Amino acid sequence: MISNTIEHTLTGLAAELGVPGTVAAYTSDILLFAALLLLALLTRSLTNHMGIFIVRLFVEKSPTRLDYILKKNMFFSRIASVAAAVITYKLAPLIIPGLPLFTAFLVALAKIYAIIIFTLASFSLMDSLHSIYLETRFSAKFALKGSLQALKLFISIVGVLLVLSVITDRTPLYFLSGLGALTAVLLLVFKDTIMGLVAGIQLSVNEMVCEGDWIEMPQFGADGEVMDFSLTTVKVRNWDKTITTIPAYALISQSFKNWRGMEESGGRRIKRSIIIDMNSIRFCDDALLSRLSKIHLVSGYIVERNREIDAYNREKGISKDSLVNGRHMTNLGVFRKYIEEYLHNNPKIHTDMTFLVRQLQPTDKGIPLEIYVFSKDQRWAYYEAIQADIFDHLLSAISEFDLKVFQSPTGADLAKLGKLS
Repeated sequence: MISNTIEHTLTGLAAELGVPGTVAAYTSDILLFAALLLLALLTRSLTNHMGIFIVRLFVEKSPTRLDYILKKNMFFSRIASVAAAVITYKLAPLIIPGLPLFTAFLVALAKIYAIIIFTLASFSLMDSLHSIYLETRFSAKFALKGSLQALKLFISIVGVLLVLSVITDRTPLYFLSGLGALTAVLLLVFKDTIMGLVAGIQLSVNEMVCEGDWIEMPQFGADGEVMDFSLTTVKVRNWDKTITTIPAYALISQSFKNWRGMEESGGRRIKRSIIIDMNSIRFCDDALLSRLSKIHLVSGYIVERNREIDAYNREKGISKDSLVNGRHMTNLGVFRKYIEEYLHNNPKIHTDMTFLVRQLQPTDKGIPLEIYVFSKDQRWAYYEAIQADIFDHLLSAISEFDLKVFQSPTGADLAKLGKLS
């Protein structure tokens, strides 16, 4: 064999240099091992550079930057290491036949190294594909991170079984047959992990939560944007910049609010009330109607409504001696119409979504007049500014309709009352 010839040549060369026979034999083995190690390192370097070159050749015009992502995730270096392990596994028995035990150890070590590195290379490939997936429009709707972590867990288990098989020189099926007895223990020890795994898959498949979603879960103190969605946990960056970690299975077993529907609808709900003092509500007399007719947004309504009411009262023969008789406009009704017209003319309000200005059940504090509409801008600061502008205007305009807003007495009110008494 070529290896024997090389070994004899090296042994003879060492003997000529005055090295004792036994030492010369070991010297030749050490030199052969060094040559094998050098060959493995050269193979690794060559495979690494060839892999990068081939991928660049195929994705030169691709916008995905696949070669950069694979290199960043160490895919090429790990595949190259597998190639080096294969070279060691194949050539060690041929190059170093003089040390059978060392050769067997080296072959077993190469197998274990190849299994570990191949497992890590598969992780690198999955991470690279996931990075590319995140740049697509589908990533916002379907999160793959949890599924990829489940696949990584499965590959890791297979890798461990293969390593144990190499160490003990037994078939992997031998270890699989022994897992049945450990099932109860594994279920007890890894209960949370298993529950998180199942929940993570359910959340991903059913698209219940995705990265970037705004979720609200008060029982965990979570109210913010999902920043990371892993196999067993969901990280939420709250609006106060704190981070809350929620077990994935809690999102399945408990209720939570996902604001994604609001974001996809194109509008954000405004639901807020003005509480009207019921003592200020009254029928509109001619003087009040004359003054309100000067308000542009309700002038047409008042004319049309007056015509309709007069026609009804004449038809029914209703006396005008009292405003209680027949039909008459109220200052609250006109104000409600004014709010509707004001919001319809506001370019920042969706008029094709739910649009309500309604009275709620009267309370001991007054009668709530609720606005239930949707703003076009969903950004928090702008949404709050739109709300503030609307109610700034309405609270300022309400006195024009001879209405008053309810407000609990303050210290100044009580002091004024004391002075009057």
